[in-house]
Amino acid sequence: MAVTALSQQLLFFSNSTTTRAKPKPWFSNKTAIFSPHKKACVSFIRCSSSSTSQSPETDAQTPESCVNLGLSLFSKGRVKDALVQFETALTLDPNPTEAQAALYNKACCHAYRGEGKKAADCLRTALREYNLKFGTILNDPDLASFRALPEFKELQEEARLGGEDIGYSFRRDLKLISEVQAPFRGVRRFFSVALSAAAGISLLFTIPRLFRAIQGGEDAPDLMETAQNVAINIGGIIVLVALFLWDNKKEEEQLAQISRDETLSRLPLRLSTNRIIELVQLRDTVRPVILAGKKETVSLALQKAERFRTELLRRGVLLVPVIWGEGRAPQIEKKGFGLPPKTAAALPSIGEDFDKRAQSITAKSKLKAEIRFRAEVVAPAEWERWVRDQQKSEGVTPGEDVYIILRLDGRVRRSGKGMPDWQQIVQELPPMEALLSKLER
Repeated sequence: MAVTALSQQLLFFSNSTTTRAKPKPWFSNKTAIFSPHKKACVSFIRCSSSSTSQSPETDAQTPESCVNLGLSLFSKGRVKDALVQFETALTLDPNPTEAQAALYNKACCHAYRGEGKKAADCLRTALREYNLKFGTILNDPDLASFRALPEFKELQEEARLGGEDIGYSFRRDLKLISEVQAPFRGVRRFFSVALSAAAGISLLFTIPRLFRAIQGGEDAPDLMETAQNVAINIGGIIVLVALFLWDNKKEEEQLAQISRDETLSRLPLRLSTNRIIELVQLRDTVRPVILAGKKETVSLALQKAERFRTELLRRGVLLVPVIWGEGRAPQIEKKGFGLPPKTAAALPSIGEDFDKRAQSITAKSKLKAEIRFRAEVVAPAEWERWVRDQQKSEGVTPGEDVYIILRLDGRVRRSGKGMPDWQQIVQELPPMEALLSKLER
């Protein structure tokens, strides 16, 4: 249970020092100040109407004032003007903190305007040159529309592959999760390297003996015995190197799966109360069952599930239908910015205070009350893209009808072609109050 908890904690990629304030309803006033106590972050305060009445434009232009003015304009919906201010800040010889803030917020402006490539270029520069944490990109609702674009997938893949140029911290977090899930892989690789080195050293000493045995003579070693030793050493090196490479391949596959799990956790759902949340907020609360396929097939599966509704609810099942083709022309939903006040207030605020809110008994009880038997996907193109990626990883032809059952901790439990046998699922999944369910959290 402790292993699962650590895995969940790492998957959240919580970042206590974010580059920009978490979004509030678009009409709120917020201004940024640079905190002298933090090296690579911008802290934010909410200003009164009297303090915001003094126009920043009256001050001499500095990178800091341009970023502050840009954020003020952004909060008022003047995205084009905000973009000009962030670009200006980058031309005024900013320090690393100011440059990171300007690039990051410039990326948010491009994301709002649907300019995925420009947003990705800004974020890539901030990651490479100004130590931006990839977890910030994952957690910021203002970048939700960007995370639905192919450019984000490319950026995430670069970060997963790691290296010093981009996303090093992201790959490090993925590797930590991988080590928790496969704790003996590192030990196996250590012994593979150590034993391969020992076999190589032994081979260096054995090969000259083999030449002497072939040449013959009174002091020559036995040919068969020496040849056997050489063969054992060579065979051992081949096997150990193969095991090392196999472990590396498995690790990369696991890192890719963890990355997909993280992407899945950020996909949005609409509950029966019309509240929009990200899947990560349902961890430990439900077992989502994703039904992906043609409309007729999925509809039939939903009808059959109604016969087992009571038992499935006891096991925390939440049906998530994904219809092929519904996301061909997606309507990108902007979270927390540019939405009506009532809608924006209902959206989740994922950030440094999310973990505390998510662990609140009151918040969890309220969320459980809103969960029914079925949820509606938001941004269906993003959901369909994730399902197809999962199909490729499991060797299934993309576009086939499939179902995917998730664990309580958000990871994939199992999947299969076609639609599920609900009676079998009832027998397979333990009730939420059972010990096995508690261990799964």
